[in-house]
Amino acid sequence: MLIARRADTRARADFATWKMIAKLNGFSALPPEAQSFLEGYRQLLARMTEDDASEATIQLMYKKYYVEMGGSGTPPQLPSRTSDPTTDSGNVTAFRRPPARPKQQAVSGPATKPRLPVALIFICLAIVYVSIRLFWR
Repeated sequence: MLIARRADTRARADFATWKMIAKLNGFSALPPEAQSFLEGYRQLLARMTEDDASEATIQLMYKKYYVEMGGSGTPPQLPSRTSDPTTDSGNVTAFRRPPARPKQQAVSGPATKPRLPVALIFICLAIVYVSIRLFWR
């Protein structure tokens, strides 16, 4: 079952990648294997819907990858992954920007923090420096 899951995941990833490269006009740069799968996809697309054609192509790729990865016999059927919208389970919270905080106005009073003047800080640092120099002599 582990090989089956890996093969299915690889098939889905490769198909999505190859399909995007083909949409970006890079079809000729794809390996021959990818080109053959995409040609088969285009033929299926003419006969059925895009979702059904994609799933059918992915199943073909899955079977090929299953054999390549060492799976024996017929590959087990994995439940197909549908792109149906998931129901809201309530586990995810939508991102909301926090409300803007009002700007604080420069008001003098007990609520404001007193600021030390730059000159006072410089004088204190100079005193500490001179003290250390005198102490080490």
